Amino acid sequence: MPLTFASYNIHKAVGLDRRREPERIMAVLHEIDADVVALQEADRRFGRRESVLPRQLLDDLSHYRAVPLGHRPDSIGWHGNALLVKRGITVIEAGVVPLPTLEPRGAVRADLLIAGTRVRVVGMHLDLSGLRRRQQVRAILAHCERCGPPCPTVLMGDFNEWALHGGSFGELHPPWLVLAPGRSFPSRRPVAQLDRIVISGEWGLEGVHVHHSPLAARASDHLPVYARLMLPKK
Repeated sequence: MPLTFASYNIHKAVGLDRRREPERIMAVLHEIDADVVALQEADRRFGRRESVLPRQLLDDLSHYRAVPLGHRPDSIGWHGNALLVKRGITVIEAGVVPLPTLEPRGAVRADLLIAGTRVRVVGMHLDLSGLRRRQQVRAILAHCERCGPPCPTVLMGDFNEWALHGGSFGELHPPWLVLAPGRSFPSRRPVAQLDRIVISGEWGLEGVHVHHSPLAARASDHLPVYARLMLPKK
């Protein structure tokens, strides 16, 4: 069964024209039509930290629902990180992944039931500091080991890692596989592969891509990335 997992730093829904248009972000997500989406910078940074994608907008204009975390009433995530799943996908459990950090960064995790298989997803936005990123990746891996039975896992988000190899990716050893969809930042003329997807060894890989549509090129300062994966046979 093919599934699409996407990661998108939506820059608080502010596009290159400096206009905040959450409807435009939703239109880009509809172009990709992923089954599971990890968002970064999905909340306003100050004040009540409310979501830039209002829940009513998700209800009215999408086939997605936000994975409930329950930490802030006006937010759909944690430190800007949120997970969206298509309606019909069951959320078994979800929570925040504690990270060592000096910046307002974070990670969120959900265990999902898809076609009768338990699947674990972590969305993240890592630190600008290389040392801190390595510590955060180690913390995420340790959290995945503690949070339930082993299952096919996808880690995705804005790693803030400019190196093509090494750096924080050096913490990910086989059977983990670091996918490089391509250059996704900045969106107008991408030069860096900051947005990555990492999969556990159970998955089959159909393909990995950067979504570079005319709308995506102006909706945020990052382009979305996505991977088409196959659930392991039972």
